[in-house]
Amino acid sequence: MTDYTVHIVDDEEAVRKSLAFMLTMSGFAVKMHPSAEAFLAFAPDVRDGVLVTDLRMPEMSGVDLLRNLGERKIKIPSIVITGHGDVPMAVDAMKAGAVDFIEKPFEDSVIIEAIERASEHLMASQDADALSDIQARLETLSERERQVLSAVVAGLPNKSIAYDLDISPRTVEVHRANVMAKMRAKSLPHLVRMALASGFGPS
Repeated sequence: MTDYTVHIVDDEEAVRKSLAFMLTMSGFAVKMHPSAEAFLAFAPDVRDGVLVTDLRMPEMSGVDLLRNLGERKIKIPSIVITGHGDVPMAVDAMKAGAVDFIEKPFEDSVIIEAIERASEHLMASQDADALSDIQARLETLSERERQVLSAVVAGLPNKSIAYDLDISPRTVEVHRANVMAKMRAKSLPHLVRMALASGFGPS
């Protein structure tokens, strides 16, 4: 059993219970909340917790929940679960304080690894991606690669990036792959996380 609790916020009971069951069987302490409002009321009492929230919910979205937590100075490492095509909203969630976002459908191992990464923030351990390292990697990008990275952080799809930069979608893919390699990003969320941490954003 972990020494922290995973708080699941999702308005769909079946999804909530399914995820809670899987995490409990994997050794996590779990508490379920039926809405963002319900968790927000409970949040001041949270000690050593990791939040897993759905992005799209009625009344208050996952992004709004994170913004509310930020305004109240309540610090809880948070993971946002998002449907396909919600990347721009997921980027907003990371700007609001999420440490990761996961696209549905996902394997059990993906959410478990994300929770374990988020829990490292509870220990205030030094981030492996030190700011100076990230900025040194940014310096290696060409002007075009920086433009592509800026568009990716803004949540734009490849076709939109290609149109805006007047290049082919295939060329965008090549630049995007180069950016991932030069930044040593393991995934899109990892790339966005590094860019936001360094203050690099859409121009």
